[in-house]
Amino acid sequence: MKRPEQWHLTNDAAHRYERCVARYILGPWAPLLVETAGIVPGERILDVACGTGVVTRIAAERAGISGKVVGLDLNPDMIAVAQSLLPASGTRIEWLTRSALDLGLEDGGFDAVLCQQGLQFFPDKLTALREMRRVLRGGGRLALSVWSSIGHYNNAVGKALGQFIGPDIAQRFCASRQAPSRDELLGLAINAGFSNVEINLIRLDVRLPQLDRLALEHLAATPVASTIAAADAETRAIIGASVMRQLERYADTEGTVTYPEETYVLTASRH
Repeated sequence: MKRPEQWHLTNDAAHRYERCVARYILGPWAPLLVETAGIVPGERILDVACGTGVVTRIAAERAGISGKVVGLDLNPDMIAVAQSLLPASGTRIEWLTRSALDLGLEDGGFDAVLCQQGLQFFPDKLTALREMRRVLRGGGRLALSVWSSIGHYNNAVGKALGQFIGPDIAQRFCASRQAPSRDELLGLAINAGFSNVEINLIRLDVRLPQLDRLALEHLAATPVASTIAAADAETRAIIGASVMRQLERYADTEGTVTYPEETYVLTASRH
């Protein structure tokens, strides 16, 4: 399997990411990951590969004013967008531009580490997990998610790109879904030194509006954005229409689609 690339986005793409991906694709899963981590007021929380901070802000609400929450991402434009969004009243968030492979944070400084759909992008996943364990206190918890498959929507977009743009662009778009298998996840977590490792397959119904427009907005928030922007208007319209057609069995009378999605959620602790 080809290694997924790091998603370095421009500032414009990062804003689109917040409006589209964070809101509709990752947003529905964020409360679940925070809930799984069992965050309580006063705790110190680290969100690795936080993007524009959809998980970070929910974690900050749970930790409260007495807690400490850090959102960390490799992409400075993602962090810039995260910083521009006001957190909920009574919460505190520190934003850092750092690599998951070298967090640059003190040993044992956090009660919980979160990572939503980031592990698949790390070029050295074992090193990243060891870093997450290092910054956890004794008894600290890890809650991490990765996709279990390409999924209905991404599969539809990938097929449209492969047909109307090219297979290499389709592969780049689908890189975010090239995640470790359940067995690979288990082995990575154990080799990183975690204890009490559990992996559950979680299912959620995801609702996307105006699918033809959303798909193009989504593509503009990915590393293939420049290629899609360079295509003519007719080609872009055909891509959007193709995605709608492939998912029409999930559409309702309002023009939105609701489809089942699954992800692996890994929990573990440091002892």
